[in-house]
Amino acid sequence: PNKIFMSNGASAAIQDVLTALIADEDCGVMIPIPQYPIYSATIDLLGGQKVGYYLDEETGWDCNMEELERALNDARSKGTKVNSFVLINPGNPTGQVLSKKAVQDIVKFCSKNGLVLLADEVYQENVYDDNAEFYSCKRAAAETGLLDKNSIELVSFHSTSKGLYGECGRRGGYMEVVGIDPEVEAHLYKKASAALCSGVPGMVMADLMVKGPKPGDASYESHEAEKKAIYDSLKRRAKIVEVGLNSIPGFSCQPAQGAMYVFPKVTMPEGAIKAAKEQNMPVDTMYAVSLLESTGICVVPACGFEQEEGRHGFRTTFLPSETEMEKAVELFRKHHEDFCSRYA
Repeated sequence: PNKIFMSNGASAAIQDVLTALIADEDCGVMIPIPQYPIYSATIDLLGGQKVGYYLDEETGWDCNMEELERALNDARSKGTKVNSFVLINPGNPTGQVLSKKAVQDIVKFCSKNGLVLLADEVYQENVYDDNAEFYSCKRAAAETGLLDKNSIELVSFHSTSKGLYGECGRRGGYMEVVGIDPEVEAHLYKKASAALCSGVPGMVMADLMVKGPKPGDASYESHEAEKKAIYDSLKRRAKIVEVGLNSIPGFSCQPAQGAMYVFPKVTMPEGAIKAAKEQNMPVDTMYAVSLLESTGICVVPACGFEQEEGRHGFRTTFLPSETEMEKAVELFRKHHEDFCSRYA
């Protein structure tokens, strides 16, 4: 228990750990591209260096070990003191669920290169692909022998904002630290203590999330039935949006194996790219604004998560109802046809 820190959602814990890791402008943190912006924004705020490693879209946003080595070596050759590695699994905004081998390769990579592994695992309950399974970094470290050898530094994050609870406003979460030097751990404790304590409603939600009703409890059957209904519906919605977007000419959408999002690639007409440059605006943003104005659908431009040069698209969730998602797909289709005609 003394290795677990309660927090106001996973975000507060992530910010505390990054604050401890970034001592000056030479410190670097490896982050996935695309990635959830809390990492890039916090690193910028603290004056550190972002060391991006690209996920492979063509293989379902998988991690490529050659790419990890390239990113690390390039950064260190420029004098950046890379000291940590961020893994988001299941992925945000990309929705992939990494294989057991991929996660084991990553913990070995971090151990070999002396990197603190920040395991963002807040979507661990959101796995929809029947052939995929969430495999935690701590389990990978244990099964590769790294825990027994005390040769991995690992911080794992979880939250009540995701999963099947979705209680974002309650601000409940925690982190577990493994293999961290006791003196460093003491400083983390001081940092957390400066905020007094996390909110009581959030702690209650976290307790319910990790324990929940037991068989025989009055609420057990209704609780399990509601969880199953939510999960099954999310699984169907993930397929609705993936298949629907892939049916639109100019769209390419990888399967949503997990999490709550898809991150489609959208082919933009040259006229739109030119018009966006004239407005000093990323074409992704121009497209998202056009979509909002014409359909009322709000998405996040892909440029907000970083992406490969020349790629365009957006992130959307599939949290609305199944009926609403089916309607949304048709609105995406109609808007894209109109947008391409306008800028042909």
